[in-house]
Amino acid sequence: MSGAAAPAEAAAPVAAAARLPLPVPLAVLAFRQPDLLARCDQAEWSVLLRQCASANLLARLYYLLRERGELDRVPAPARRHLEWSRTVAERHSQAVHWEVTQIRHALAGLDTPLILLKGAAYAAAGLPPARGRLFSDIDILLPKDKLDDAESALMLHGWASTHLDAYDQRYYREWMHELPPMEHVKRGSAIDVHHAILPQTAPVHPDPAQLRAAAQAVPGQPGLQILAPPDLVLHSATHLFFDGELEHGLRDLVDLDGLLRHYGGAPGFWPALQARAAQLQLQRPLFYALRYSALLLHTPLPPEAQAAAAPGRPGALLLRLMDALYGRALLPAHASCSDAWTPTARFLLYIRANWLRMPPLLLARHLFHKAFLSPKDKEDQAEQP
Repeated sequence: MSGAAAPAEAAAPVAAAARLPLPVPLAVLAFRQPDLLARCDQAEWSVLLRQCASANLLARLYYLLRERGELDRVPAPARRHLEWSRTVAERHSQAVHWEVTQIRHALAGLDTPLILLKGAAYAAAGLPPARGRLFSDIDILLPKDKLDDAESALMLHGWASTHLDAYDQRYYREWMHELPPMEHVKRGSAIDVHHAILPQTAPVHPDPAQLRAAAQAVPGQPGLQILAPPDLVLHSATHLFFDGELEHGLRDLVDLDGLLRHYGGAPGFWPALQARAAQLQLQRPLFYALRYSALLLHTPLPPEAQAAAAPGRPGALLLRLMDALYGRALLPAHASCSDAWTPTARFLLYIRANWLRMPPLLLARHLFHKAFLSPKDKEDQAEQP
């Protein structure tokens, strides 16, 4: 790809007039315009693999090339690396399917559907983002009044809370949208049990009852459900643009691109997405999802998508700031994708994410406790015989 110019920016109005603050990395070009990969030399492949590895996209790149019938055109050393990543991803996929079966068995007595979220949902339903995905945990959504029973049932089947500090327990149970993360004592598999998709202290409150009511069954897997297509997109957007941990932000944006390409051609999808974003108070994260997927990955967006994005558009000055921040933070966490401002951009988005999760006084108290009191508590516990 030596000397290749980056393709023109997405022409869609949602991304019009935007300017990326940094050159487009190879990892972005690979998913934006995969035909360019045939022109990569060995040095470029080395950089591309490192960028994709840092973004958890190596196996996804393998499947992209396999679907296009272009694996034979990849230099042998790079191809071996991609095939190894495919083997790891297949093991992850097998493990997540098996773990979902164990969770479903553990929660069989709750008399409520088990709704899978994010990666586990993509895997169960065979959606495009599942191909080559690596899993760190399994996220599920249950009614809030079922949490105590669910936690007890999971503990009986070997899962235990990983956050035993008294403050952390209160933090999750009173303020957050999930139980403290749980881990299986033998297998080490992690599960996050959600009752909502945003913290109870956040300024917007998507109604989880509406999400559950619209959830759809997974064919061939009784008792398992995933969110409806518009809700899948909105949850993915909310997770990415309310979160401050963006080391794998490009992976999450590729997920969004896959969902939008998969569902975007269905009749009525875009009006339904626009209406659902308004109903769930998620118009701003939807705008950012459509803007940056179009800008970075050239996700094809029809005119209806512009209408869906418009209500969430911020003011001009704020949008310029967000372009400068996300234009850096959504790139792979690799030295070749960074400039002097990248650490600042990531830090500011981390602060923004915490600001969106809690009101100012509670946030200040939380940060003070985590910075000064929690480390002291851990030291005191370590000194106890």
